Amino acid sequence: MTPFSIPSSEILIPLLAVGLAEMGDKTQLSVILLSSRTREYTPLLAGVMLAFLITDGIAILLGSWVTEIVPIYLVKLISGTIFILFGAMALKEEQKEEEEDRLHTGNALVSGFSLIFLSEWGDKTQIASALFAMEYDPIPVLIGVMAALFVLSTMAIYLGRIISERLDRRLISRVAGVVFLTIGLGIILSLFMP
Repeated sequence: MTPFSIPSSEILIPLLAVGLAEMGDKTQLSVILLSSRTREYTPLLAGVMLAFLITDGIAILLGSWVTEIVPIYLVKLISGTIFILFGAMALKEEQKEEEEDRLHTGNALVSGFSLIFLSEWGDKTQIASALFAMEYDPIPVLIGVMAALFVLSTMAIYLGRIISERLDRRLISRVAGVVFLTIGLGIILSLFMP
């Protein structure tokens, strides 16, 4: 094998495993809900992918070292709190006019980044990325993981766009608020479960 040849399994296995694990995950649901509340899809995708690149890139580079430094309960507490804040903001914004309800370009990028960045720490796909990096070359693992997350995030944004075109924006805001609150409370309550 030459230095520039990469076995396809080193990309495909992480791509398929992470793609299947992330499908329907809270992260994808969050992206669908965020994209249903904005028309700034490119900044939203950029923020989401940047967050995935950082969280999964660090996981791949450092393996499980991150969870040894930052206690998982603290990561979950912060993540749950962010979901609750997004839920409360969505319910509050639901009362505003449609133009005010939309996220602006900067907010779409920041919202996508912060929600994914804070919720991915300790997530199953981040852990899987770290485990794959222990077995395979980190560069192909990163390529496979990012390809899977890009495809799923793009699909989630497209689905959110379709939902926003077909449903009343106030209903979307209410549903988004309740879902974010539920996810946040679930994450925080999981800290107290054995």
